[in-house]
Amino acid sequence: MQKEINLYSKKLAKAFNSNQLIAPLPAKFCKNTKNANALRVAAEKLIKNPVIGFKAGGTGKAMLKKWKEKEPFYASIFKRNLLKSNSKFKLSKNTFGIELEVFYFIKKNVLQSKTRLTEKNIGRYIDGMGPCIELVGYRQKKKGVSCLGDLMADFGCNVKFVIGKKQKYKKLKFNNLPTKLFNKKSGQVVEGNTKAVYDSPLKSLVWLINKAKKDKVTINKNFYVFTGSTVGVVPILKKGLFEGEIKSLGTVKTTVK
Repeated sequence: MQKEINLYSKKLAKAFNSNQLIAPLPAKFCKNTKNANALRVAAEKLIKNPVIGFKAGGTGKAMLKKWKEKEPFYASIFKRNLLKSNSKFKLSKNTFGIELEVFYFIKKNVLQSKTRLTEKNIGRYIDGMGPCIELVGYRQKKKGVSCLGDLMADFGCNVKFVIGKKQKYKKLKFNNLPTKLFNKKSGQVVEGNTKAVYDSPLKSLVWLINKAKKDKVTINKNFYVFTGSTVGVVPILKKGLFEGEIKSLGTVKTTVK
């Protein structure tokens, strides 16, 4: 198994670095989340670009239940994939959707804290927050998602993250903030709510930090956490300007070329 992990992690890393697509991964690396996570970790270690944060994936409880999974997963986010609001980027071949989510900017010492984090005490470690657009897609020549491991193994299927203006952390009703994603050219409007994200983006954040601490993850600077989509995976019907809005957090924009 380790030889196969080494082989496919190198292929994934090469696809990540060159923006090319590879043949689909063997099913055993996707159907089994333990194998999928081992492959993700191995592939991430081969990327030389700095890690600037982490994303929570599979945070929709209905989907977790359908897949008979107990919890989401997380994946590393690299500096090359982070953009600021109003950025433009070219649509890649196997990008299959766009998401709108909450991001938090976290103090690095949270990973050395001795106590278990909760929604009540996590605030002391949050340096900022804001809205974010995520582009998701495979680095493989395949379509659709049949299990959590499909998302997990392929770097968490993250392609780009576009962050809106960061604001100071404040206690909002994170379990019930209306959201909206709008495409100006097509008129496509998708409404959502932050409660779709593992009950709350704050709960998703707490889960991820505690999981990373358990895994003994280290990072030498303050970092981002992207908590999961409030609108599901929205298909890109047309290119052009996308604008996302999360009540009380603001807006984020990006142009897909």
